[in-house]
Amino acid sequence: MEIEFEFSAELFLWSGDKASWVFLEVPMDESDQIKEMVPTKRGFGSVPVTVQIGDTAWKTSVFPSKERDAYILPVKKPVRMAEKVDEGDTVVVHLTVAIDD
Repeated sequence: MEIEFEFSAELFLWSGDKASWVFLEVPMDESDQIKEMVPTKRGFGSVPVTVQIGDTAWKTSVFPSKERDAYILPVKKPVRMAEKVDEGDTVVVHLTVAIDD
């Protein structure tokens, strides 16, 4: 079974260093649904997902953030370059989580 979400989110730097990772926050409602539907978690509480921003799709994981009380999603540089987006930009995100039955 899969659960799909679509939402808008702003890209942010994990720290002030430009070499740091760029993430986006999965909104609270969607984060709560993922938390409830995914009983077993991998390393760091990660949940494997498929993501699409614009024309670019890839597989990655979302990670729980205590600071934001939500899941966060890393957006790697090749994706940002292909979609011409970066820190501070708001993107439309299609997120799919595979749920083991």
